[in-house]
Amino acid sequence: MTKTKKRQKTQIPPKREVDVYFETLAEQSQNPINRVIQYVAIPVFSFAVLGLVWMIPFPEIGFLKRNGYDTFLNWGSFFIAGFVYYYLRLATTLSYAVLLTVGVFSFFIVRLEYVEQSGGPTVWFVCSVLLLASFLALYLGKRMERNPVPFSNFLRMLVLGPIWLWHFVFKKLNVPY
Repeated sequence: MTKTKKRQKTQIPPKREVDVYFETLAEQSQNPINRVIQYVAIPVFSFAVLGLVWMIPFPEIGFLKRNGYDTFLNWGSFFIAGFVYYYLRLATTLSYAVLLTVGVFSFFIVRLEYVEQSGGPTVWFVCSVLLLASFLALYLGKRMERNPVPFSNFLRMLVLGPIWLWHFVFKKLNVPY
């Protein structure tokens, strides 16, 4: 092989792990109705999961309660940190977009807590209904696909769904991720 051919071969960057995931998800989501379902149900599913994790009782820690910081620390905080770290390792810019989304979700979860305190439905109930409805919609959407999607890939789609949706926005705006 000549030097120019060797040089051309080495210039092609290897695919990142996140790009491989996105390609797999794109191959498994060809049905246009399923795509619409995913655009709606993935954010609802993510919101519901965060809301349920947020509402798991957190142990009271004396020094936090005395200083008024106990409302900012819950299991949702650790959940958010874990997922943002995972997304950060996959695609830095997309993880920032997800962090912004989580901020919006957190605002609405706190609003749901206020509704619950004023006599409305519990956050647990609202998030459980949203979770079941979105999971069912996503599952039925996957069943519309020509090629059956293994359940493990379906679960991967649920985990990677938020950054996968953001990557469409970034591609449309020509922003590298």
